[in-house]
Amino acid sequence: MIGIKDVAREAGVSVGTVSNVINRPDLVSEATRDRVLSVISRLGYVRSESARQLRAGASRIVALLVLDMGNPFFVDLASGAERAAREAGLRVMVCNSAQDAAEEADYVALFTELRVRGVLVTPADPAGRSLEVLRRQNIPYVLTDRVASDADACSVSVDDVNGGRLAAQHLIDAGHRSIVYVGGLADVPQVRDRRAGALAALAGAGLPPTALVDVTTARLDVAAGRDAGARLLGLAPRPGAVFCANDLLTLGVLQSLFDAGVKVPDQTAIVGYDDIEFAAAAAVPLTSVRQPAAAMGRIAMELLAEETAQAGVPHTHRQIVLQPELVVRSSSLRRG
Repeated sequence: MIGIKDVAREAGVSVGTVSNVINRPDLVSEATRDRVLSVISRLGYVRSESARQLRAGASRIVALLVLDMGNPFFVDLASGAERAAREAGLRVMVCNSAQDAAEEADYVALFTELRVRGVLVTPADPAGRSLEVLRRQNIPYVLTDRVASDADACSVSVDDVNGGRLAAQHLIDAGHRSIVYVGGLADVPQVRDRRAGALAALAGAGLPPTALVDVTTARLDVAAGRDAGARLLGLAPRPGAVFCANDLLTLGVLQSLFDAGVKVPDQTAIVGYDDIEFAAAAAVPLTSVRQPAAAMGRIAMELLAEETAQAGVPHTHRQIVLQPELVVRSSSLRRG
């Protein structure tokens, strides 16, 4: 492996000069800088992050652990986090737990081995065991798309109760008196909160809790949505309004209804959640509750950078809750 001493010898400069070219180029003359960079390129030198970390005493690497990189919501969240990290001189390692608590635990173990600077995480484990590991190892973390249950951590989330209320109220205002809620398992906080918001909207309209009919899914993806759509077709009477816990489920439900010849929105109105890019591009553009995913990632990274900027400096943990927005499109609007 080519080392920094090899570069210094080949360029005819000291190791310190090579280090300055890499880390503090303004301290080196242009001619020397160009010569050293030329040698670095020719030899294929890559600096060791672990060695740099030992010298500096802190890693530049932040881990981002998301629930499902197949969901464009988390892609947008990661994009916002990455931009903020770059501005702070940090680098992001993105990992996917695939909604699996065991996979999450394996990644957290890796983060502790690498001694990352900190972690942004949307937990897959409802018991929070992975977070306890991070606390024991003194690795700062910020929860994304979750509200921290205590003052021991920062979090950035969206008011999902309000989001569920917006979705259901829109359907109620369109004249629907019964709504099917297609959601994942109840131990997922977002699923639970969005359902609570829908129930609140129904109660506000004087409708009983039984006006919300639950169709539960094991996962929050398109395939689960297609399965839910097939079950919807078996309900009697067939539902006139459907609210899905995320847009991937909504797309799956829409496919099943289309295959069965059910007209959307004339026979069944649909509202999703997240407002991913594909929502507007669906065969029938989807009404959806928009989450500011990129802003969530950016703010979470800024909080983590602030917390880890100076060792020993007191940091006040904050729980930031962003507000969702209903974006109305064709899937919920009956044609005159």
